[in-house]
Amino acid sequence: MREGHEVFVYDGLGPGVTFDLNKQARSILEYQPRIVGFSATTSSFPDAADLAQIIKKNSPEIATVCGGVHVSALEGKLLRDYPAFDYLISGEGELTMSELVAGTTPAEIQGLIWRDGEKIVTNAPRTRIADMDSLPFPAYEKLHGFPRDYHLPLFSYIRTPGATMITSRGCMYQCSYCDRSVFKKGFRYNSAAYIYEHMKHLREKFGVRHINIYDDLFTANRRRIVELCEKLARFPLGINFNCAVRVGYTDDELLRMLKKAGCLMVSLGIESADPEMLARHKSGVLLDDVRDTVQRIQKAGLRAKGLFMMGLPGETEESIKRTSDFIISLGLDDMNMAKFTPFPGAPLWANIREEGEFNEDWRLMNCLNFVFVSKGISSRVRLDQLYNEHVKRFYSDRGWRKKFRRRLWQHRKSLLYLLRHLPSFWSAKNQFEPDK
Repeated sequence: MREGHEVFVYDGLGPGVTFDLNKQARSILEYQPRIVGFSATTSSFPDAADLAQIIKKNSPEIATVCGGVHVSALEGKLLRDYPAFDYLISGEGELTMSELVAGTTPAEIQGLIWRDGEKIVTNAPRTRIADMDSLPFPAYEKLHGFPRDYHLPLFSYIRTPGATMITSRGCMYQCSYCDRSVFKKGFRYNSAAYIYEHMKHLREKFGVRHINIYDDLFTANRRRIVELCEKLARFPLGINFNCAVRVGYTDDELLRMLKKAGCLMVSLGIESADPEMLARHKSGVLLDDVRDTVQRIQKAGLRAKGLFMMGLPGETEESIKRTSDFIISLGLDDMNMAKFTPFPGAPLWANIREEGEFNEDWRLMNCLNFVFVSKGISSRVRLDQLYNEHVKRFYSDRGWRKKFRRRLWQHRKSLLYLLRHLPSFWSAKNQFEPDK
């Protein structure tokens, strides 16, 4: 609305939304849109393309646009292969989409990929937005059922309802598996004042009590986090939050300030405990520093969550066992183990087929399926067995279970949600049971 256009948001993965794309298309067409824009990851791009095709079949006059990380990595090739899209947007999409909707000539729009007759034209890249504070808050009110029906990961909060935020873009590092096609390198961020007002907006307008902040480098600019923590301590909003940090960007004073400001849990990207794997895929992270950082996080009264990745190129059963042993030794409060997925914009993409067996099925490329099997692992079946074994090992550990029992009352809202959805959780649990 800020640019004078009426906008509707349809969350294709939102609460209660059907998986039937024909029904989704009917819901979208009820808005009688002039332009339909899709934001898609690699795994959701095929559905976006199918949905665009249905929309164009019913209403050919509607312009269809797609952006997101998958588009930014593959660019013009996708417009050639998927004719249901009229335009693609590479890189940051806010200004590009705004200019397209305003009727600017396609040739003059940075970041736009379009057709000039039979020719695919890729315009000059969009200049990155320098002032992040110039962007409005996300239009949460346009999400049907927000925040009541949007749930954060279980046991990651003690109060509800919850919401998510991103307060920065870009990263100074380049991990081998990370796609930086949209935001590139560098580091841009919202000011402390903007973040505080954003949190206040969520609290006062929607009653949000917990926020997961999904920045890669939340604490990289120490001054803004100090300013934010001081403001949250002086003028509390009644909100808890979780954030992620990188080894080397946390000191004891800052951790204490985060705790006082309402931070509940800090996540730490670790990926592997095999030194050769770390050196290859996540440079600058040492295991001794990881151990020290986890201890200091917990000493400050915060929960420590480790983020790991199984199945990277070079992975072996020995490296998986080493990582599993390290996880147990850390005494973490929580852990997440992603299934490595190669993405088109990541540095290792170019040579991924030389590293092992790769099934390039975009629908499965979501870090929840093993589409790649390193040469050091005998089969995909074996890799799934190892994953299930070591995830179950963490949650069966006596030390972790003791911590969890001490927090049962804090987790009562997560437990209530789990009980309400017990059949689906029981089904998920069974996949981690060893074969009889």
